[in-house]
Amino acid sequence: MGIVQVKGRIISNKRFAGNYWHLEFESEIITKHLCPGQFVNIRVSDGLDPLLRRPISIHRVKASKVKLIYEVLGKGTQALSRKKPQEFLDIIGPLGNGFDYRQSAKSKNTKNILIAGGIGVAPLVFLAERLKLSKPLILIGAKTKNQILCMQEFKSLGCTLRIATDDGSLGFRGKVTDLLESILPSAIGHRPSAIYACGPHPMLKALAGIAHKNKISAQLSLEEHMACGIGACLGCAVLTKAGYKRVCKDGPVFSSEELIW
Repeated sequence: MGIVQVKGRIISNKRFAGNYWHLEFESEIITKHLCPGQFVNIRVSDGLDPLLRRPISIHRVKASKVKLIYEVLGKGTQALSRKKPQEFLDIIGPLGNGFDYRQSAKSKNTKNILIAGGIGVAPLVFLAERLKLSKPLILIGAKTKNQILCMQEFKSLGCTLRIATDDGSLGFRGKVTDLLESILPSAIGHRPSAIYACGPHPMLKALAGIAHKNKISAQLSLEEHMACGIGACLGCAVLTKAGYKRVCKDGPVFSSEELIW
């Protein structure tokens, strides 16, 4: 299925922690062929302010219902937080290329490690659902414990969960990449392994180095500012070994080996 523009009916839109919100909408057309790591682009206003849509990763999918997580930071997300159940959202999607996880999902031997930084946790719950038979290891990092999201969702999927906070308020004290390096030998042993990650640029850059050093396949979902979301404006281009690529169209998921940091 290609990209479609739909009117999605809002089922719920509510704050669940700090400035973080869950939004659930219904659209049977969009849910048919969604892949973890893809996103939708939402028009948050009926007028011209704000003009640009807001790209938001798919968090969970059930039948014709799609759940998103977003953080209220500026005018656009504030407008989105005011949307009420039964209202309709103008949505374009599914957009981008998601995680290539099918081979890992089939192999009980592969140790899958999902690594999230901050709100980068959102698309990884969807991925964990698809990989749950392999019992993936989940590492979540944030500055402090109040920014750690989705712990219970991962636990309900039977995942092993480890937490890292910069201030030591929960779990390992330090960066989630430091946590990974400290447990990597015992976590993977001699098994083939795969890393899937979403989070801020410094975290992903560090992960790319760790994956390369340990000869582990890594797929990284980049967080970039997007304008059009469909590859037309070139505003989210990143440098790869094959030249510049668009995060919204060619990504947001890339192999760590193809990116030039």
